[in-house]
Amino acid sequence: MAGDFSTEKAQASAWFRELRDQIITSFEGLEASHGQAARFEVTPTSRADGGGGLMSVLRGGAVFEKVGVNVSEVHGVLGDRAQKAMAARGVPGMDTDPRFWASGISLVAHMVNPHCPAVHMNTRMFWTPHAWWFGGGSDLNPCLEYAEDTAHFHATMQAACDAHSPEYYAKFKAWADEYFFIPHRGRARGVGGIFYDDLNTGDWAEDFALTQDVGRAFLPAFVPLTERRLSTPWSDADREAQLIHRGLYAEYNLVYDRGTKFGLESGHDANAVLMSLPPIAKWT
Repeated sequence: MAGDFSTEKAQASAWFRELRDQIITSFEGLEASHGQAARFEVTPTSRADGGGGLMSVLRGGAVFEKVGVNVSEVHGVLGDRAQKAMAARGVPGMDTDPRFWASGISLVAHMVNPHCPAVHMNTRMFWTPHAWWFGGGSDLNPCLEYAEDTAHFHATMQAACDAHSPEYYAKFKAWADEYFFIPHRGRARGVGGIFYDDLNTGDWAEDFALTQDVGRAFLPAFVPLTERRLSTPWSDADREAQLIHRGLYAEYNLVYDRGTKFGLESGHDANAVLMSLPPIAKWT
C-alpha cells in the first residue's frame, strides 16, 4: 500500500506551482527585454470530479507566439478506460480501489521566430492507494535545426540526470526518442530530450529531487537558445517550414500523447488539456 502521502502530495504540488511562477517570470522578462509588455493570462481550471489548476497562456508576444504553462492538482476515481490503462502498465489495485491523485506542470512554447525552437516540458506526481510515481521530461522541437542548440539542450538535461544516477540520461534519452516518435510519419517530432514515467525507486525524496532538478534545468536549457536566435532574420520559406512542423506537433499530441489522452478521458478542462496545440499550423 502507498499510504495517504498527504505531506508528500502537498510538497510536490507546491513545487510545481513554484516552478510555474519562475518560468512565467522569466518568459515575461524575455518579452519585456524585447520591447513587448506581453503578459500571461491566467485562468482557473476545474475537473468535475475533483480538483483543478491554473492555465497560464501568453499570446502574440515579440518572442512567444503562444506559450502555455499549466499547473494542476486533481483527484477522484479513475474511469474504466483509465483503470485498464493503468493496470496494463502494472499499477496494482485498480480492480479494488481506483482512486487517484495527480499534480504536475505542463509547458509548451511556440515561438515567433522560426529559428527559435519550440519546446515542451512536463513533470508530475501520480498517486493511488497502492502506488505512487513521478514522470516527466523535456524535449526540443525546432523546425530549423542547429546542432549546437541541440547539444546545449541535451547537455543541460544530462547534467540534471547525472546528479542522481549515471544511468539516467542514456535511459531517459532513449525513452524520449521512442516516446516522441510519430509512427505514421516515420520520424521524431523534434530533436529529443529526456522522458521518464512510472519512476518509483522506493525512495520518494530522491525521486522527487530528481524531478525538481529536471524542472530546474528547463530554463537554462531553453532560454539561452531563444536569446541566441531571436535576432536571426527569417524568410517566408522559414515561416512555412515552421507552420508545417507545427502540424507535425499537433498530430503527435492529438493522436499519441499520453497526457492529452488522460486529461480528456479523466474530465479535466479541455482548453487546459489542449493548451499545447499551436495557434497556427499547416499541412502540405
